[in-house]
Amino acid sequence: MPRRAVLGLPGVIAPGLSAAEATPEVDLLLVLAMDASGSIDADEFQLQREGLAESVTHPAVLAAIASQPRQAIAVAMVEWGSPGGAATVVDWMAVRDAASAAALAAAIRDAPRSRQSYNAIGDAIAHATALIAAAPFRAEEKVIDVAGDGPDMRSILPAPEARDRAVAAGITVNGLAIEVAPVTRRGEALRATYEREVIGGPGAFVIAAETRQDFARAMRAKLIREIA
Repeated sequence: MPRRAVLGLPGVIAPGLSAAEATPEVDLLLVLAMDASGSIDADEFQLQREGLAESVTHPAVLAAIASQPRQAIAVAMVEWGSPGGAATVVDWMAVRDAASAAALAAAIRDAPRSRQSYNAIGDAIAHATALIAAAPFRAEEKVIDVAGDGPDMRSILPAPEARDRAVAAGITVNGLAIEVAPVTRRGEALRATYEREVIGGPGAFVIAAETRQDFARAMRAKLIREIA
């Protein structure tokens, strides 16, 4: 059978190619870890989903993808909340152009909401780290985006420890703090909590959304910075 035909068969690796060489390469592996805990009501949840779908299809985000060497990223979406209960609600999808971005946006909008409670950010990071390790794509850049409206509260694996394990695996953890309340229970701004307990890795950063309505703007800015 010709080598090209062999390459076209699902699950078949052509002679002379390792499994890594046969895995599609992209510029970035990105896990969007979204807060679906009890503090997010149905309207707020819909705002987050719509804001995220709008962000991944925005022309500026598509331009950032097109500016990279392989002109492609791979994205998965995780919802978190319950201790040990983080769930992959959109599995890995490649985004290369407007059509593939629209397909991702549709998957984001249509995915059923997972059952979550509390705020277990550490377990979300651990879940996302495992998801990246098993991704059907390869990339030098690997990022976990944690978006939420509160601090880590009930994780089986505390957020700082999960963050450190992710960083040790070559993953950068960034944060999007939805600051609907001025301070956390500890008396500090949520972004400060995320800076101390959640983010890590080269160039890690936090962007704040002052309201849930500001989520799309903050997420778009975050994606552009991560991709470009």
